[in-house]
Amino acid sequence: MENKNVNKNGENEEFDLAQMEEETAQMLRLRYLNRDNAVFERTKGGFVSLKIGDEFYPRVGVYASFPFADPEKYISIREATEKAKEIGIIMDLNADVDAETKKMLKEQMAVRYFTPVIKKINSIKDEYGFAYWDVETSNGRCKFTIRMNSSSVVYLTDTRLLITDLDENRFEIPDFTKLTAKELKKLDLFL
Repeated sequence: MENKNVNKNGENEEFDLAQMEEETAQMLRLRYLNRDNAVFERTKGGFVSLKIGDEFYPRVGVYASFPFADPEKYISIREATEKAKEIGIIMDLNADVDAETKKMLKEQMAVRYFTPVIKKINSIKDEYGFAYWDVETSNGRCKFTIRMNSSSVVYLTDTRLLITDLDENRFEIPDFTKLTAKELKKLDLFL
């Protein structure tokens, strides 16, 4: 069945209602992936491909549903396209895939969720609604800027902080109570 729709330019467009219903049903379908039905392989470019029965995806995206709270459970495998349509879910990396596949998928997530740990706060300067941070991280010294009046600093637990800078880079302080008194004073604006 075809229906007419008016687009934003006021022109009539035809669309296939049956096709739209089929696409909706596919989007709502939940497929569980495991070692029995899915084969993941490394690609030459350093990505991951997926084969499920007759379906082959030359590159897939690997997304953790809970990247900070439970990064090895409910792993969403998606098409590597702009829409990132979900292909399936791995319930538990430890139980549902072999060791090599787990390693491969964790490598992909490490790139996606790259979050250096802040080991030392050298300085935090507050100017004109922005905070300028100078820190030592697990990946070396870093300077970044955040907005003061936003959700740039988020509590993940009572003592664990996630900081997101203006460029959406993420940094973590696993336990701010382990910082020195001097560092805590600099961080006081956000606690």
